[in-house]
Amino acid sequence: MAERISPLIDAATLLKFRGDSNLVLVDANGAPDARSTYDDHHLEGAVFVDMNKQLAEVGPNAAQGGRHPLLAIWCNAASLSTLGITPDSHVVAYDDKNGSNAAARLWWMLKAIGHKRVQVLDGGYQSAVAEGFPVTRESTVPKKTSPYPVREFRLPLAGMTDVDSARQNPGAMVVDVRDSDRFNGIKEPIDLIAGHIPGAVNIPFATNLNSEGKFLSPDELRSKYQQAFGEITARQVIVHCGSGVTACHTLLALDYAGMEIPHLYVGSWSEWSRNDNPLEPERK
Repeated sequence: MAERISPLIDAATLLKFRGDSNLVLVDANGAPDARSTYDDHHLEGAVFVDMNKQLAEVGPNAAQGGRHPLLAIWCNAASLSTLGITPDSHVVAYDDKNGSNAAARLWWMLKAIGHKRVQVLDGGYQSAVAEGFPVTRESTVPKKTSPYPVREFRLPLAGMTDVDSARQNPGAMVVDVRDSDRFNGIKEPIDLIAGHIPGAVNIPFATNLNSEGKFLSPDELRSKYQQAFGEITARQVIVHCGSGVTACHTLLALDYAGMEIPHLYVGSWSEWSRNDNPLEPERK
């Protein structure tokens, strides 16, 4: 039986892999100023990934697939090649948001196509710096590789119809990982409408972390989510956020806890709220 690879790696262990020929370290800071931040400072040897071009296929209308739709499989393969990733690569992704920005999204996409060695840096950029990992302004040019042999996403995905059925089914659960103020419609800094999908349960992704910004232990996470899910199995759970990015943080947490990875609703609130779907609070 193949050894299970943790979806997380700590900074001290990453430091030991520095210089390994199979290591592909990826700066996945998905903020609007991600490129300029990378140019100013990043972990030595890290290649830059563009959230909007290499980890999503942003279209003109978020009502169709949300703000960060998944890339088509063939395009995803091309993106992996531009990052220097091959099936044998040990990929470690980091961001400055404890994995909640684009690092977890890259992890999910690689996990979903069956990549074996992919991890997110626990605690992100800050933890590596604290551990003494070198920082540089020098860009790393990815090695040229052949197109990654990708055929399909193997992890479960859900669409609007699936979500509409699940939210009305007592034997299923729709989990919204956005912060409680966005869920409750108190504020909405990104999308057009504030609120949430009726019937959804709010479990903010930030509750996956401890006070130091690192993931809770597998036992703590397992206890937390087993209590939240009750008798509902992971196969009946759909996880979403605003645009299918931070939802991956919770999917990673569940995998770290040794639990099955539920469905990801990529379109998330950005798609749901832009269509003729029921909302909570109701449309005005």
